[in-house]
Amino acid sequence: MNYARFITATSAARKPSSIRVMTEILSNAPKSVISLATGAPNPSTFPFKTAVVTVENGKPIQFNEQMMKRALQYSQSAGIPELLSWLKQLQVKLHNPPTIHYAPSQGQMDMCVTCGSQEGLCKVFEMIVNPGDNILVNEPVYSGTIHALQPLGCNMINVSSDEHGIIPDSLRETLSRWKPEDSKDPEKNSPKFLYTVPNGNNPAGNSLTAERKREIYELARKYDFLIIEDDPYYFMQFNKPWTPTFLSMDVDGRVIRADSFSKVLSSGLRIGFITGPKPLIERIVLHIQVSTMQTSTFAQLLVSHLLHQWGEEGFLAHVDRVIDFYREQRDALLAAADKWLSGLAEWQVPTAGMFLWVKIKGIHDVRKLIEEKAFKKEIFMLPGCGFYLDSSAPCPYFRASFSSASPEQMDLAFQKLAQLIKESL
Repeated sequence: MNYARFITATSAARKPSSIRVMTEILSNAPKSVISLATGAPNPSTFPFKTAVVTVENGKPIQFNEQMMKRALQYSQSAGIPELLSWLKQLQVKLHNPPTIHYAPSQGQMDMCVTCGSQEGLCKVFEMIVNPGDNILVNEPVYSGTIHALQPLGCNMINVSSDEHGIIPDSLRETLSRWKPEDSKDPEKNSPKFLYTVPNGNNPAGNSLTAERKREIYELARKYDFLIIEDDPYYFMQFNKPWTPTFLSMDVDGRVIRADSFSKVLSSGLRIGFITGPKPLIERIVLHIQVSTMQTSTFAQLLVSHLLHQWGEEGFLAHVDRVIDFYREQRDALLAAADKWLSGLAEWQVPTAGMFLWVKIKGIHDVRKLIEEKAFKKEIFMLPGCGFYLDSSAPCPYFRASFSSASPEQMDLAFQKLAQLIKESL
């Protein structure tokens, strides 16, 4: 892989921060070292001294004074070592990436911890995208991604999808305007990457099949583009066995994968992790060094203690409990939809995630219905227009989340919505 062609001039110009490099050196230095090097504040001046966090299905996590001093201090930009090593073992267990033993320059699998996967994705986009670049997405697209990409000035090209995700034939047709060898000629502006949420796509709730992933990966090889696998709902797949990931198929080192603990451990702790070829992960870490500098040491230590206490099996047992909860929530919302919206709307059963994507029949644009009429009835949902590249175009869809409301509240919400739809027809 020629990674240089994917990296912007800004990203290529990044150099290691000497202060951040020294932070890493000091973290591995013996206690005998006398450091007058960094501007790390003296932890004896911090007001927080100890902490005890109680854990469901586990022992309390205790931070004594020494651990608390570390938790409140600067740490390595790529992530604290014990969390990174645990996460690497998890990735190998779950995905067994072919690149794990490659040479670093050949795309060896590497990782870094980020402030939620959203920070990682933004840094990935800023590493790759120049104004005018062509990139591939499949509508409806997570609105956070649209708003991250639009200011970068790229051309987002939509690839058609259905209930099983991106349609490979549609991708093939889109790519047919280029020749495979065009990737070697910058003037041809062939697509740099495909961005997709492969499981429980937000908002549509659909998931790519293994067969489609294999077809898409072969097209990526043929036309030499990267795949950005944004998979925050990987640990919320309702059916087993889980579908193989793009990372598990990545013989070239062309997949950048974003994972998140936001849906299964905590959304407020902001712990995500990016996995991909070492030459690209190194660029992301250089950006972290001069922006957020690191993900919260406290949050990383808390999560690391929990994961080491649980072990991989304990973590996956917790994931199973989370999945059982959301499956019941999904089924409750589907029951309410069947009861009140049959004949008025149509939808597909989500295979992962926490959203139901609903198309109202007979109403060309539901924005006013959802944003104004439903709002007045104290029912909050999102109109679908915000998940399209042209958010001003009429849209008959809305997104309903089944994460927090009780089954009784879901039933009442769709009862009220059904009445509003009937009044609007």
